[in-house]
Parts: sequence; C-alpha cells; structure tokens
Amino acid sequence: MPGEKQPWEGMIDNFGDSMDKMPDEICPSAAAILFNEDRSEVLLQRRSDNGSWALPAGRMDIGESVAECAVRECEEETGLKTRIKRLVGVYSDPSNYSILRYPSGYSVQYVSSVFEVEYVSGEIHVSEESTAVEWFPVSALPEQVSHSARLRIQDALSGQTEAFYG
Repeated sequence: MPGEKQPWEGMIDNFGDSMDKMPDEICPSAAAILFNEDRSEVLLQRRSDNGSWALPAGRMDIGESVAECAVRECEEETGLKTRIKRLVGVYSDPSNYSILRYPSGYSVQYVSSVFEVEYVSGEIHVSEESTAVEWFPVSALPEQVSHSARLRIQDALSGQTEAFYG
C-alpha cells in the first residue's frame, strides 16, 4: 500500500547508508579491539572484500564461544595471539550500524559481541581476509573506517564499566 512504512525503514548499514530491503540473514559474530599500551592507538585491518578499515571480526563457528571467536578472528586476520580483557558490548540494533552490506548486495544483520583484547604473542601479518594491518591513532582513524568500528572503539575508550548493548 503506498505510503505504508516498509519493515526495513530505519535500518542502516555499517557505513550509515539506509537499507532498501530487509537483511538476507542474521548471524552471531565477535570482534576484537586491541589498543597499544597507552590506549592511544588501535589495530585495524583493511578488509579484502570491500577495502574498508575494520576491527578484526567474523562469524562464530559452530562449537565455539563468542570469546573464542574474537580471539580466533584476531589471530586469523592480524597474526597476533590475544586474550580477552573485557566485554565492551553486544551490538545488534539494525538502526545502529549492525548490518554489513557486501559488494554483491547480500546483507547480514550481525549480533556482534565486541571484546577488548590484550596482546599475548605473534607478529602482524595480513591474511586472505585483509590487505593491510596497521596501528592508527584513536584520534585520527582513517576515513574508510565504518561507523560501526568507530562507535565500538569510542565505547571501548569511554571508561564505562558496564557492557554496551543495542
């Protein structure tokens, strides 16, 4: 019916663009935020699928926890072994950057558990999923960082002890 609100109205993707259809699927995932020692820099990876800078993150595998997923994804995408320091938040709100639209047009609403991690060992390297891995000042993130990554980094730096959700 003309003028009737569509179910996807108000949904935005991780870059802040309005959705023109419902996401194709929903998926549990986890992300890792790794700061340098004085928390002035954050480690980001340049995604090979869309060229944007992002936190190390990905889909959960069957049989693993969200914490295990965050640690695994960080190692796979950056080469660094880490351990969980704390839960930053759980992000799922489709009006708050939780939808990733792939270059093919396929879109996924992620339910993402985001953890601050700390370095254990390893050397930085790229993977099949990344074309670069670099440290960036938290006050000068690259232009091609998604809104979702910016928000989660800001939340991690906020000093709030309770986990964020939304």
